[in-house]
Amino acid sequence: MALSKIWSAFIIIAIAVSGIKFFFAEGNRQIFTSMVIGKSGDSVKVKDIDVTGADPVIRKALDSVSRFQEGNLTFKKEGSRIIAMKPQKADGIIETCKNAVNICIGLIGIMTLFMGLMSVAEKAGGVRFLSRIIGPFFSKLFPGVPGDHPAHGHMMMNFSANLLGLDNAATPFGIKAMESLQELNPDKERASNAQIMFLCLHASGLTLIPVSIIALRAGAGAKSATDIFIPCMIATFAATVAAMLIVSIRQKINLLQPVIIAWIAGLSALIAGFVWYLTSLNKSDLEFFSGAFGNGFLLFIILAIIVGAVYKKIDIFSSFIDGAKGGFDIAVRIIPYLVGMLVAISMLRTSGTFDYIIDGIKNLVTASGMDTRFVNGLPTALVKPFSGSAARGMMVDAMNAYGPDSFAGRLSCILQGSSDTTFYVIAVYFGAVGVKNIRYSIGSMLLADLVGIITSIVLCYLFFGGVA
Repeated sequence: MALSKIWSAFIIIAIAVSGIKFFFAEGNRQIFTSMVIGKSGDSVKVKDIDVTGADPVIRKALDSVSRFQEGNLTFKKEGSRIIAMKPQKADGIIETCKNAVNICIGLIGIMTLFMGLMSVAEKAGGVRFLSRIIGPFFSKLFPGVPGDHPAHGHMMMNFSANLLGLDNAATPFGIKAMESLQELNPDKERASNAQIMFLCLHASGLTLIPVSIIALRAGAGAKSATDIFIPCMIATFAATVAAMLIVSIRQKINLLQPVIIAWIAGLSALIAGFVWYLTSLNKSDLEFFSGAFGNGFLLFIILAIIVGAVYKKIDIFSSFIDGAKGGFDIAVRIIPYLVGMLVAISMLRTSGTFDYIIDGIKNLVTASGMDTRFVNGLPTALVKPFSGSAARGMMVDAMNAYGPDSFAGRLSCILQGSSDTTFYVIAVYFGAVGVKNIRYSIGSMLLADLVGIITSIVLCYLFFGGVA
């Protein structure tokens, strides 16, 4: 099975790379310790040299200050020795296990709330009402799902939450959608065509308003924190369309059907109109709208569910409790899947495998004679499928190193907004329903990610090509 092979390969490669570095590369005597019990931000000793053999510049600097930084290395003097240290970029295995459990614990409250609201919506008929609206389109895109099945409504709620950047709501809605699709799945351990299509579209991360990216750019001192808005929107839309095309080809779905064309054209026009409206706003109004619209829409959904339930005269609170009980079970159920995936990713990062890949790409691009400005933004794209928080860190690091208004700084922001976290999505969503054979999901998601990356780079040159 693909996931099993990829997971095993991550661990084997990470241990092999760390072993080679330990025995043959100078300054890696602590690598095994870092991989197992290290924490992100820890100081890792790289060199321990005699003062007389140190660089004169470093030696002179340490005569007046206790610590001196050069590049990513920090030097300090201890007696007659100079110690060179670098910060650990990722948590080791033990700390990653704790973090994975903490993520799941953090999901319990959110899952409980939205699973409860989903139960109320189902009993009030809201989910089926939404299914009837979206059914003509989704029944063509998901031919194995009946037109009036609640799964259509669940998927629509997930896509809507994703579109507005409401991650907290998108996850429980998405898991509920996976559960609904699992009811139709004849082989409970093998991903169905509908589940693959849904997750690939979800992982493409179609988002209208990249609120967190805009906020981080503003915090980094960007002259116009919102100038990456349109490139982000176009890049994530391209990744979503690519995901739809890739999976449709694998599943032999004809996308040239009138219903599909009409819905896609309508959605494209709606998004284009929304983008046009947002670009007409000034900076302060756009930043206000970015936060108010998404959260206001979420409150509207909650209000609509409650009002609909009152109209239908159902026992609202009992229905909420019935659904909320499942939120805790799901959050606990995904712990093993999340721990396993995050540990493998942590080992790749702490072993330095990612660094070698990034350096290799830089050298290849430099040797080819191409413009190399985009390479400094690539770490965000390469890490994003594995870890959202790591990619966010790479984006912030690029803005700090090159400036938020630099080409690399802007590109890293566009790349951050172009897709979701593929391996996290796989671990959480397939883990929630117990699917083990995920078939071609990873390949399809990563190919859509690649389309998003290429589109982001092209857009950055189109919009900001004159920036250093």
